[in-house]
Amino acid sequence: MSTWSVGRYEAVAEFIAPIATEVVSAVSAGPGTALVDLACGTGNASLHAAALGAQVTGVDITPELLAIAAAKPGGDVVEWVAADASATGLPDAAFDTAVSNMGIIFVEPAAMVAELGRLLKPGGALGFSTWVKAVDNPFFTPVIEVLGQPEPGPYSPDQWGLPELVHQRLDADFTDVTIENRVLIWQFGSVADAVRFVTDESPMHVTTLTYLDDATRARLVDAFAAAFTAHESSDGTVAFDAPYAVITAQRR
Repeated sequence: MSTWSVGRYEAVAEFIAPIATEVVSAVSAGPGTALVDLACGTGNASLHAAALGAQVTGVDITPELLAIAAAKPGGDVVEWVAADASATGLPDAAFDTAVSNMGIIFVEPAAMVAELGRLLKPGGALGFSTWVKAVDNPFFTPVIEVLGQPEPGPYSPDQWGLPELVHQRLDADFTDVTIENRVLIWQFGSVADAVRFVTDESPMHVTTLTYLDDATRARLVDAFAAAFTAHESSDGTVAFDAPYAVITAQRR
């Protein structure tokens, strides 16, 4: 079972849907554009590009998410492919444009960049979004407080928020690399709603909580509640900033 089939990913997708629109706009997808959406999830970017007239292929490793995408309005005109984003099996140089909304950042970078280079035609456009590491992150800080700093791995998603690493990874195969920093505001109706998001919906959080014993799980849930309470307004709603970036480039 894929991590992304746990919980309810569509809840995450609803929050980041505006970023998908920004990514597609950044690459000027339109009628006749052959576009591949990698790690497409439930299809926000794919469906937006298809509505603009692009010929879209949406790729994701989780069949359950593709089924949700295909059932949405407009989903019947997109070709949905269940595959690893870094090993799609799609033809070489088949696409004018490649996009991803908070997707390919979770894939091993060297293999992912190689696949992007293989799929795009010379001069093809690349556009994707990435989270940028924040000092205060109510979704992550409680995990460190309760479970400790994770063992450093070979890569992490928010590394794509570091300009020097972006250029290090892309410059050999891409030109005109641009990084535009922006901010998403996460909003919840209450602290309880925010806690429910991490305990029941966000796949990464649900997976983490699943592996904990009852006492540790309770401590982590309490830590999340405290973190969200720190961002609670007088009307009971919760809101906090999440920095991200939209990265664009052109295949050499």
